Amino acid sequence: MPEKRRIFVYTGDGKGKTTAALGRGLGPISRGLKVYMVQFLKRPNTSGEHFVPAALSSLFTIKPMGRGRFIANRPSEPEDRVMGQLALKQARNAMLSGEYATVILDEATAAVRKKVIDLPQLLDFMASKPEGVELVITGRHAPSDIIRVADVVIEMKKIRHHFDKGCKARKGIDY
Repeated sequence: MPEKRRIFVYTGDGKGKTTAALGRGLGPISRGLKVYMVQFLKRPNTSGEHFVPAALSSLFTIKPMGRGRFIANRPSEPEDRVMGQLALKQARNAMLSGEYATVILDEATAAVRKKVIDLPQLLDFMASKPEGVELVITGRHAPSDIIRVADVVIEMKKIRHHFDKGCKARKGIDY
């Protein structure tokens, strides 16, 4: 019988939620286990993490499923919902395939907030998690229903950030 894996949520207004999720994925990779990450709101080749799979061979899959600029900067559109539904379906297929030890839903709570996916869909996804799969969910404003179901919830709280002083994001460091 596989060992019971947990559900982790990284939320809050501070930076580092995606980075924490990536870190969570390094443990399984270090033991030769596969990780699958779907990114609801990020388009391909726009963030440094998109280049992780090339560095880590075939053990880490990242599927950026957003379109255009980051959705936080604009209202969601019907095409965003289509992409969100496809992302959730692909993540569910990966989770149920038996191939991945960890599945990461990056920006899933933001996708709920922007109505790209529905809260009941995400809750159903969480409920269908096999015991042998670790599930990591990131994004600001995690709904209380998500927090209640999760085994571990970590809130990132911004106290100070260089962006507040007008510093631009640095390639390879901040994205």
